[in-house]
Amino acid sequence: MDWGALELSVRLAGATTVILLVLGVPLAYWLSFSRWRLKFLIEALVALPLVLPPTVLGFYILLALGPHSPVGQLYEALTGRMLPFSFQGLLIASVLYSLPFAVQPLVSAFSSVDRRLIEASWALGVSQLRTFFRVILPLALPGLITAIVLSFAHTLGEFGVVLMVGGNIEGVTRTAAIAIYDHVQALKYEAAGQTALVLVGVSFVVLAITYGVQRRVWAVWPW
Repeated sequence: MDWGALELSVRLAGATTVILLVLGVPLAYWLSFSRWRLKFLIEALVALPLVLPPTVLGFYILLALGPHSPVGQLYEALTGRMLPFSFQGLLIASVLYSLPFAVQPLVSAFSSVDRRLIEASWALGVSQLRTFFRVILPLALPGLITAIVLSFAHTLGEFGVVLMVGGNIEGVTRTAAIAIYDHVQALKYEAAGQTALVLVGVSFVVLAITYGVQRRVWAVWPW
């Protein structure tokens, strides 16, 4: 069992989920309520990681963060280090790769809120910001929980993008998925099986929570 790789994966998934919430909530709100005719282009851009092969996405992220790119040069000038093959570069790649798993459930949840409730809140003089936190967000809570759970689980099992951008540096960018691959390559099936079993268990719990939230299982058993 590679506990170091598991710890790194959990830390990466947690940080990615927090960042996705900060970025995804306002983006999903705008996609839900905006009337801009060309917003479908933004929706397609957000959903692009769902259809792109991870290696393709990872390749372009690697170029965008590399030492010859503006972002890479700025980061190196500020910190003296490179973004590729670092935890920070891994974090940026994970945020981009898991973005649709956070935004799409939120868009669906925000869009399902009854517009009459929102308009009633505005008619009573409540600001848009307070209406969001007091009306929209509580009603969209199942979608928010789904976004959190899916973002965390998806990041936890990343392989292609992580390998392209972060490589396989033990203690820095070696995640659980890469550790499993290494164990299999070294014919250490027992170690690979143990790490894989942990990921399977986490994935099952994540999906159970997601379906439970969406179907409101607890409403059938009020006690």
